[in-house]
Amino acid sequence: MAQPLPILSLFAALGLGACVLGTTPEPVPTGAEDFADFCAGCHGLSGKGAGELAGTLARRPADLTLLARRNGGTFPTTQVMAKIWGYTGGKGSDVMPNFGPLLDSELVPYDGGDGIMTPTPVRLVQIAEHLKSIQIR
Repeated sequence: MAQPLPILSLFAALGLGACVLGTTPEPVPTGAEDFADFCAGCHGLSGKGAGELAGTLARRPADLTLLARRNGGTFPTTQVMAKIWGYTGGKGSDVMPNFGPLLDSELVPYDGGDGIMTPTPVRLVQIAEHLKSIQIR
């Protein structure tokens, strides 16, 4: 009669494995969704700098639809991602908050325009790609 315990343990382990395998990871928000959640309050959904909070800030938020035009027609991907993540600007001297901790996610290889594939948080890549898509040519 000592055999039922190992068999019961096997079924319990299989059941637990099925529960773990059956779980799906939380979906990653799109770049447009993250932009709406984190950026549109200041920059507006259109990215033109006319969000609900724009009038309350010491400086008007940048018109994000003109980034490529202001950079000779090339979208400055690496600089934009650095700004969003919080790598640029001195502490306290910039109105733009640091979004790095909010966008921490799975790393994907991404070329920000310098020819180097760099492990980059997928949510940061998606926001940069969203911003590229709203550029006025």
